[in-house]
Amino acid sequence: MSSNFEFIHPDWPAPAQVRALTTTRVGGFSAGAFASFNLGDHVGDDAEAVQRNRAQLREQFGIPEPSWLKQVHGTDVVEVSFGEAGHVADGGFTEMAGTVCAVLTADCLPVFLCDRAGSRVAVVHAGWRGLVNGVIEAGVLALRTPSDELLAWLGPAIGPEFYEVGDDVRNEFMAVDAEAESAFRARGQGKWLADMYALARQRLNAIGVESVHGGDRCTYREQELFFSYRRDGTTGRMASLIWIDPG
Repeated sequence: MSSNFEFIHPDWPAPAQVRALTTTRVGGFSAGAFASFNLGDHVGDDAEAVQRNRAQLREQFGIPEPSWLKQVHGTDVVEVSFGEAGHVADGGFTEMAGTVCAVLTADCLPVFLCDRAGSRVAVVHAGWRGLVNGVIEAGVLALRTPSDELLAWLGPAIGPEFYEVGDDVRNEFMAVDAEAESAFRARGQGKWLADMYALARQRLNAIGVESVHGGDRCTYREQELFFSYRRDGTTGRMASLIWIDPG
């Protein structure tokens, strides 16, 4: 086990009581392809190692068990409460201080949301399917707050130099919004490099969320810090967490 943990904290103008972070692969008890701070319990890692990693996460930040979801690349965003887990959804939100919303990723985009008052928070898991079908919009709608009163931070995801997709993916995005064309760069033979960060900003801006931050990491390229499914296949998962500090 390594005791040297590294975490990515949002650089956004959220109120002080809003706490948020994305874990990295650094630190923890997992071995092999999951080395070493894997928080996903569905990827084939040793179950005891995952539980020890999750316990370490709680201890590190003095938080209760996060409300882990069963993610399905959909658009459901559910209200979570202290101690709850197992919702089939791709995002969680809460107004309850001390309740920790969480999503797991390893290339997909975690999108953090909060209101300027720091009284409502959410995090959603946006793979390309969730993104094109409206998971970000669902997260914004769940917070029941005027869009211009919301802040967003785009956490670590696969960067635009490495996320290759086919004509089918590009066409789906363009069918929803013609402006999506600018987020794809041609590679030839029906292949494109997709900029998930640009696509997410477009979707947020289109519904009135203009205070959008982050979007400058790459899980594929930064191999020492991040798990990447596209790069490695069998791999662990980072957790993206947001909560309102009850203190």
